[in-house]
Amino acid sequence: MASNKAKMKIKKGDTVQVLAGKDKGSTGKVIEVFPETSRVLVEGVNRVTRHTKAGTDRGARSGGLVVQEASIHVSNVGIVDPQDKKPTRIKTKVETVERGGRTKTARTRVGARTGKDL
Repeated sequence: MASNKAKMKIKKGDTVQVLAGKDKGSTGKVIEVFPETSRVLVEGVNRVTRHTKAGTDRGARSGGLVVQEASIHVSNVGIVDPQDKKPTRIKTKVETVERGGRTKTARTRVGARTGKDL
C-alpha cells in the first residue's frame, strides 16, 4: 500500500512569515513539519493555552496552564527570501552535474521573487 503523504516545500529550520490568520505578519522558524495534515509548527506563532492535569508520574506533579505553539496550515505561511526579507514562493531548479564521469541531476530550492538559492 502506497503512503498518502503530500510533498511539502517548506522544511524544518526554514524562516517563514505568516500570511493569514491572527498572527499575520509575524515571522518565525519552523520547528516541525506534518506532511500528512499539511501543517507546520512555527516558533512563537499561534500560541495557545493548554490546561494540563497534575500527573502522578515520577517528578511530573505540576499541572496548570501551559502556553505552547499550535500548528498552522502550510498555505498560511510563506518562506522568507534571505535577500529581500519578504515572503516568496518556492521553485525547484534542476541542474545536471558531472562527477567522476557520471551525470547526475541536482535539485535546489530557489525563491520565485529573486531567483536566488534558499
